Amino acid sequence: MADELMLEIVTPERVLFSGNIEEVTIPGTEGEFGVLLGHASLLSSLKFGELNYTKDGRKSFYAVNTGYAEVTGKKVTILVESAEKSDMIDVDRAKRAKEIAEQKLDKLSKDDPEYDKVKGALDRAEARLKIAEKK
Repeated sequence: MADELMLEIVTPERVLFSGNIEEVTIPGTEGEFGVLLGHASLLSSLKFGELNYTKDGRKSFYAVNTGYAEVTGKKVTILVESAEKSDMIDVDRAKRAKEIAEQKLDKLSKDDPEYDKVKGALDRAEARLKIAEKK
């Protein structure tokens, strides 16, 4: 339709989503931002987080990894390392990853070089669990 925004979510393996939407919210590295039809063109890096879009009045949620977003007035292209739709997230795997990260963090000091890496793993697991609840 002429009055809708085109969205593509692309990983190295495949095009995960391609279609017309009403709006999208994206986890940019400088902060979350929303895009509607007619948005100013921009290129943004992305951090791990929740991407959601509205199509036909219904929201869909994805956990997206790092990557880039290219925005034009009529199209948004999301290029990410990985993405999972909320209803496809393996909740048991995310819970295990959270437990492992919590156990490792308990043994590390904030000065340890591994701390930030393990904290990032914990943050990703918690975000995946939160997004999985939004089916």
